[in-house]
Amino acid sequence: MSQQKANLVRLTFEQYRGGLLRYLMRRLGHAQNAQDLAQEVYLRLLRVEDMDLVRQPQAYLYRIAAHVVYEFRLREEREQKYMTIDSEAMAELADQVGDSSAEEQWRTMNTERELTRLFAQLPPVEQAILLLQKRDGLSYKEVAKKLDLSVHTVKKYLFRALLRLRQSDWKDE
Repeated sequence: MSQQKANLVRLTFEQYRGGLLRYLMRRLGHAQNAQDLAQEVYLRLLRVEDMDLVRQPQAYLYRIAAHVVYEFRLREEREQKYMTIDSEAMAELADQVGDSSAEEQWRTMNTERELTRLFAQLPPVEQAILLLQKRDGLSYKEVAKKLDLSVHTVKKYLFRALLRLRQSDWKDE
């Protein structure tokens, strides 16, 4: 760093430090943030390649400060947004999980996978009857009417489907 640059930054710091801190405080409302950002302003001023281009040091300093404040607010806004999203996601997950343990959840997922696999092995008519009767809560008569079968046939196919599932070590609730 050239001596000229170091002198200009030092003089700018000494001359405008109070005004810069007040400027930052008005925009941020927090002394610690204002002091941190003031340091960033001076660091950026030190990084200027050609100080001969800086004709009005005070205006240049405040322009840098305006950019630093903008970037700070943008960063805070992004962080707040992600924290809000994460908080919402965590709350939703907590509601889904409830009081069940991880082991119980794992068992439930495995049971569901196994049931899906076993269900896929059933003949289509047995799948349809099982879904209509167990999932949709239709009576034997309603299932029979919907599938154009006799009540006796519906009972027979439902019995077969449940028997296949039970023989596969799955328990009907």
